[in-house]
Amino acid sequence: MDSMSLRCFCINRMISFRISLINLVRFYLIFTENYSGCCVDTVWQPPSPSIIHLQAISDKQSLLVSWLVNHSSFLGNIYEIQISRTENYNVIYNRNLSLISMDSDECTWTWTSDVPLECVDHSVRIRYFYNQSVPSPWSDWITNHGAQEKVKTKIFPLQRLMREHTSAMFCCVPPRGVNITSMIFNNNNYPLISIGAGVKAIAVDNLTIPTAYIKRLSLSCNNATGKIAHAWNYISFPPQKPRNLSCVTSDMTTVICTWESGRKRDPFDRNKQTHTVHIGNSDQAPINCEPSSCTFPAVPQLEEYNISLVVKDQLGEETESYSFNISDRVFPVVEVNRVSPGSTHTTVSWIVPGNLTQLNLLCQVTTDSDSTTELSCNNASGLCQVRLEHLLPNTCYSTRVRCSANGRLWGDWTQPISFITYPLVTLDVWRRIKQLSDPMSRQVTLLWTPHVPGSAVTVNIQGYVVQWSQEGQNWTERKDSGQTQAEVSINLGQYDFSVQAVLHTGSTIPAHITIPQGDDGEILPVKKRLSSSTAAGFNLSWVEQDSATCGYIVEWCILGNTVPCTLQWLKVPEGNNTLFLPARNFKAGCRYTFKIYRCTENGHRLLEVQTGYSQELKSVQSPSLVEPFQSTISSVTLEWSYDEDDPAHSAFITGYLVTAQAVGSGTLLGHAANLFNVLVADPRRKSVTIEGLEQNQEYAFSVSALTKEGPGQPTNITIRTRTNYSAHLAKILTPILLLLGCIILLWPQRKILTSVLKEIFTYPAGMNIKTPEFDSFLHEMGERLQSQKVEECSCCDIEILNTRPLLDETTALRDAEPMNTLPSPGSQPSPSDLSLSCVPLQTEYCPQSVKQTCISNETYLHTNEEDLSEAQQVMLTDIKSSLESSESLQESSSVIYGYIVSETL
Repeated sequence: MDSMSLRCFCINRMISFRISLINLVRFYLIFTENYSGCCVDTVWQPPSPSIIHLQAISDKQSLLVSWLVNHSSFLGNIYEIQISRTENYNVIYNRNLSLISMDSDECTWTWTSDVPLECVDHSVRIRYFYNQSVPSPWSDWITNHGAQEKVKTKIFPLQRLMREHTSAMFCCVPPRGVNITSMIFNNNNYPLISIGAGVKAIAVDNLTIPTAYIKRLSLSCNNATGKIAHAWNYISFPPQKPRNLSCVTSDMTTVICTWESGRKRDPFDRNKQTHTVHIGNSDQAPINCEPSSCTFPAVPQLEEYNISLVVKDQLGEETESYSFNISDRVFPVVEVNRVSPGSTHTTVSWIVPGNLTQLNLLCQVTTDSDSTTELSCNNASGLCQVRLEHLLPNTCYSTRVRCSANGRLWGDWTQPISFITYPLVTLDVWRRIKQLSDPMSRQVTLLWTPHVPGSAVTVNIQGYVVQWSQEGQNWTERKDSGQTQAEVSINLGQYDFSVQAVLHTGSTIPAHITIPQGDDGEILPVKKRLSSSTAAGFNLSWVEQDSATCGYIVEWCILGNTVPCTLQWLKVPEGNNTLFLPARNFKAGCRYTFKIYRCTENGHRLLEVQTGYSQELKSVQSPSLVEPFQSTISSVTLEWSYDEDDPAHSAFITGYLVTAQAVGSGTLLGHAANLFNVLVADPRRKSVTIEGLEQNQEYAFSVSALTKEGPGQPTNITIRTRTNYSAHLAKILTPILLLLGCIILLWPQRKILTSVLKEIFTYPAGMNIKTPEFDSFLHEMGERLQSQKVEECSCCDIEILNTRPLLDETTALRDAEPMNTLPSPGSQPSPSDLSLSCVPLQTEYCPQSVKQTCISNETYLHTNEEDLSEAQQVMLTDIKSSLESSESLQESSSVIYGYIVSETL
C-alpha cells in the first residue's frame, strides 16, 4: 500500500583530494596502533545523518524528506529510513536506500501515505551504513503533526479530488476525549479502524463516480455526544491519451490541429484539464489549446513539424506526438462569392483565401441533381467560377463548392446556397383552317397553350406576339395575356406563323407552325371506327408515313362531338404511329372524333379520321315511326325515321329490333307463340314487314335501336290486322249453295218427296196424343234437370253388343229395332209398337275400341211407375232387369230408360 520515490540530486565524483588525504591519515593511525601493540576498546561509528527538511503535501498524502549526504564515505553506502505514526512512534514503514553517485550535499526522498496526513502524527528518522555494514546512529524523529481538534470533529480528506477506481481511507478526528461511534460513506455504514488516540478511519475500495447530478462523495461521522460531522469529496478520472491527432492548414499561414479527447467529462467535473501543444523542432513557446483543437501560426520557412500534445489535470497527464509536412496538409476553405442563375443554367463563383497559387488547386461544384463538376482553379486572385448546365427552368436548386490542393486533401463543402432558375415559357401551337365562301380565302384560327415547367414561382405572362409571313411580307399582332388564340384571314398560299410569350424578364423562344397551301386535289383521309372493347382508354394507331418528317399531330374535342368544340391536340414524335389516351380524360357515352395529321416541311396534312367511344352505353334515343302503317290480314309493315350517324348517340347504332305481341284476353303476354322478334342488321334500313299474323287481331309493336350493349329505348304502337271478309262470305254461301243444289237435284222428284214427308210428319191413324199431359211432362222434366248437378264428363270404352234374334223370331226383332231411341215427339207409332211385349234376346259380347263421352242421368226419362198398371210395371221391370244385366257385364255402359204409351194406359 506504501509507495516510495527517491530523488537524489547528486553528481558523481570518484575521490576528491580532501577525501583522499583524510583516508590516508586514518590508515596511518590504524597501522601505528597495531604496531605499538596498543589496544582500542571502543568501536568506531560513522556520524548520524541529519534530516534538514520534512514537508507534508496534503493533497497527495505525501511526505518529502531531505537530509545531508556524507561525502567522506565510499560509494554504494546505504541509508535506512523509518516512518512511524502517533506519538508512540509506532513504526509502519521501513526501507533501505542505496545512493549510487552524488555530488550534492542534499538528498531528497518522497513517501506516500495510505492515510491522510491530517489524521495522525507521522514521524521520520534515518541512519547511515558505512561501507554497507557499519551503521551510524539514528537521527532524531522529525514529526509532521496531524490535526488537533478541540471543539468539533473533523473529517479527512476534505473537499479533495479523488481518483476513480482506486482505494482510499477516510478518518474522523474528534476532540480529545470524544469517541467516534460510526462512519457512513455514501449512505453505507463501514467498519471502524482505530489509527490513533480517538481517531477512527474506514477503508473504501474501488471508488466510482456517482450517477447523481453533482458528482461528489459524502461522508458523515457520529460521535458519542450525538453530534454528526459531514464532509464532501469529489471524484473524477485521469486524462486519457489523445487519439487521431492531425493538423491542417487552409492558407499556409495558420495551422489547425484537432484530436479526439476520448471519454466525455461531466460539465460539473472539478478536474479541470489543460491542453498544450509543443513544437519540438522550433523555439516557439508552448501553445495553450482548446479541449479538442488548437490553432497556432505557422513557423516561417518550416516545412516539417514535430509536435507533442500534453493533456494535464490534477490526476495526471498524457502526451501524444505527431509529425507532418505542411504542404501535404493543405485544407482549402472556400467562400462562395456569387450565384447567377439563368433559365437552364447558373454561374457560380467563389474565392479561395490564402496564398495557394504555388499549389495545383482543384475544385468541385455540385447541385441537388447529384451532378458534380470538377475544374482546376489557379487564378492568382483566388477567384474561380463555373457554369452549370442542363438545369430545369423555374426550379429551386442549391449548390456547394469544395477544393483540394494537389488532389490530396479535400476541404469541407460550403454551406448550401439556394437559387431559383428563371422561368422558361414554351408555347404549344396548333391551327384550325376553315374555307370561306370566297374560294380564294381561308380563315386560320391559331391556338396556343403556354407551358411553364417547374413550380418554384408563379410566372406572370404579360402578353403574346403573333407574327406571320408570306413571300417576304410580314404581319404582327399583339394579344393580351388572357388570350390564347388569334384569327387571321389568308389566301391559298403557304404561310409561316410564330407566337412568342412576353415576360417581365423579356421574350421567350417563339413557337413556329406552317400553314400549307390550299390544295383541292388533296387525298381524302381514311375514316375508321374505333372499338371500345377496353375501358382503359383509346388505342390509336395509323399507317406510318415516310413523308411525316416531323412527326404527327392528333387533335380532338375535349367534350367529344358536342358544340362548341374545345380543341385539344397532342404531338407524336417522328417514328411513332401509336398513341394511347387513358379513359380518365374522356366521358363515357360520348363520341370522340380523332383527326390524325402528318407533319411535313410544308405544313400538316390530314391523314386519318378515327371515331369511337371510351365506353359505349345502350341508352340511345328511340326511333320515330312514320304513319300511315300498312297492314294486311296476316302482316304489318312498319317504317321509321332515325339518324343513325347522330354524334349525340351514346353508342354506335348497329341495327334495330322490332317486336310484335298479340293483345287480347285469350293471349299470354310474353308467350313464344304470341311474340314475334325481327332483327334488322343494317342500321340504314328503316322498314320491316312482319308476316304470319292472325286476321282481325290487335298487336303491340315496339321498335328500338340496337347498340353493342343491347337495345335502347323503344317506340311502342298498337295495330289491328285486317278482317278476312272472303272467308265469312264463303261460310255463308256454302250452305246456301248446297241447299240450292239439293233443291235443283230433287225438284224432278218433288211429288215422291212430298208423299214421304207427309208420311213422316202426319199422325198415324188411330194415334191419340194427349198434348196437355205431354206438355206437363216436359215441364216437370225441365224442372228436375235444373235441380240436378251436372256431373263431370268421363271417358269410357263403349262396348257394342251385337244382338241377333232367335231363328223363329226374326220378324219380331225387325220391328223391335228402335228400342234404344226415343220417338220423336211428333212421330206416330205404328200399331205393332203400341203393344208391350217381352222379347228374349240372345247377346254376344263384341268389344269395340270406340270411345265416347256420355252423360248418364237416370232421372232424365224416368218412368212414372205409379201411373202404370200392374202388368205394365211387371213388363217394365223385366226390361230393366234385362238391361241392368247387360250393364253388369260392362260397367262403363249407360242405361237409358224410357216408356211406351198405348191407348190402354
